[in-house]
Amino acid sequence: MGKVEDDEAIARLEAALYSAGRPLSIEELIKASGTESRTKTLALMTAIVKKTKSTFKAIEISALPDGSYVFQLKPEYNTVIRKYASKPLLPTATLKTLSYIAYMQPISSKRLVEVRGSGVYMHLKLLEQLAYIEHQNVGRLKIYNTTEKFQKYFGIQGDKDLLKQKLFTKVRSSNQGSTNQATTPQAEQTTETITQATQ
Repeated sequence: MGKVEDDEAIARLEAALYSAGRPLSIEELIKASGTESRTKTLALMTAIVKKTKSTFKAIEISALPDGSYVFQLKPEYNTVIRKYASKPLLPTATLKTLSYIAYMQPISSKRLVEVRGSGVYMHLKLLEQLAYIEHQNVGRLKIYNTTEKFQKYFGIQGDKDLLKQKLFTKVRSSNQGSTNQATTPQAEQTTETITQATQ
């Protein structure tokens, strides 16, 4: 592949990552690049990641643990731009699942399905792609926890026990003086807390 063709493939990859608004798997990136080569696409992605790091200060192309890539704002700048964001970080149902995990962690996939329904599998896939949650296999169960990236994005520092304590404090304080809110499950209140953090 010549220089011009490399440039065209890079432009296609950049366009795909920019417009997707979500992580793209290596298979999707191979199709977008038009190279039909995994090795070539990975080499081009390495070049794009390097170029992005040297060119931009607040945005990045990041390789996620599952091998996908995402074009995103660096976590440390999320609080700066929240008021300018025109679309929500996550669909409401996925945000509720993330909130439930944050409040109840560690929590099994079985329990999540019982509480959130079978659609939770799609939520978990997206949340793991974004690296907001991670899981460990315990026997036949998957046990989910939030990640350090989740804590940084939502401005909650420290270990998971501190995270739960802060969320509980926010939920409890939002319940004071409102009998209607007091009847709402605490994990649902956690959704409101996290939603407010993204606005």
